[in-house]
Amino acid sequence: MAESVTEIPVNIEESIKETLQNGTIKPYMSIEGVAVAYLSLVVMAILPIFFGSFRSVKYLKEQKESGERPETMSNRDALMFPVIASCALFGLYIFFQFFSKEYINLLLTGYFFFLGVLALSHLLSPIISVMMPASVSKVPYHILFTRGDRDVVNYKFTSYDVICLVISFVFGLWYLHKKHWIANNLFGIAFAINGVELLQLNNVVTGCILLSGLFLYDIFWVFGTNVMVTVAKSFEAPIKLVFPQDIFVNGFNASNFAMLGLGDIVVPGIFIALLLRFDKSLKRNSEFYFRATFTAYIVGLLATIVVMHVFKHAQPALLYLVPACLATPLTLALLKGDLNALFNYEDQTAIEEKADTSKAKKSE
Repeated sequence: MAESVTEIPVNIEESIKETLQNGTIKPYMSIEGVAVAYLSLVVMAILPIFFGSFRSVKYLKEQKESGERPETMSNRDALMFPVIASCALFGLYIFFQFFSKEYINLLLTGYFFFLGVLALSHLLSPIISVMMPASVSKVPYHILFTRGDRDVVNYKFTSYDVICLVISFVFGLWYLHKKHWIANNLFGIAFAINGVELLQLNNVVTGCILLSGLFLYDIFWVFGTNVMVTVAKSFEAPIKLVFPQDIFVNGFNASNFAMLGLGDIVVPGIFIALLLRFDKSLKRNSEFYFRATFTAYIVGLLATIVVMHVFKHAQPALLYLVPACLATPLTLALLKGDLNALFNYEDQTAIEEKADTSKAKKSE
């Protein structure tokens, strides 16, 4: 969901004068500034999907090699997700109506500070591993606490991970102290990439159910009520990407932001990542479905921005993103004769889990 665009004053001097007099007029925004803000949001949205999708392939491969089985979303989970999200959203709205926004945001800031540090550290880990000179040794550590025969804590890390954690903690302190939009975006991008990488859909059917449910969820809460917009503007946490539309006027201290919720990135992103894994399973040395749907996502996001700019009203991004992300792979699969393969595809770990379950039942 992105914030609506305010009307652009014709004369910058009159705009500044009126702002100083009554404080009710938003900062002047040049056409260039608005264009840069929208373009930046598009870039910040597509990068987590692109990198997160390829990281999800690697993550699934690593789990297969280690014998671990990732938790995947079932059809029931996908059906219930919009209901749970609606309850959470409305609960936040009620809290903001009856309790001080400052105290709520203080608690949420602390919570997302720790989550953001961990997410950014996980994102930086492969980058730091490549950048570190050979003279700095990679020392392994292993924290293990057991109770009887059961492991309570079993965590392995390296000295490079400690460096990542320190760097992420510094950015976290910057976010706590300044709440600067750049620090917010760093954490937001880290959340988005980790979400696309680590959240696993069970199959394409589950993805269709999830996207369809959130399609209705987004339309209702944006067009049917003011709940989504109110919470998005009141919620001071890195759950959205923002970029100032008045950056050419006020520089990095700009204050009039366009925004895009992380849900509009992660939800389509995990579906697009599933399509990349489907492409890999076909063994055609092609990323056809991934690239086609990734392009459709960009077109849907641009359509959201155009409509938002024309009508000067917040738009539910999933209204445009879901049809683009669902219709594209399904239509192409129908035309190429891959529709059955697409609907029958499951990640290899899910197939193995079913096989192991059936073997266990037979042995009983």
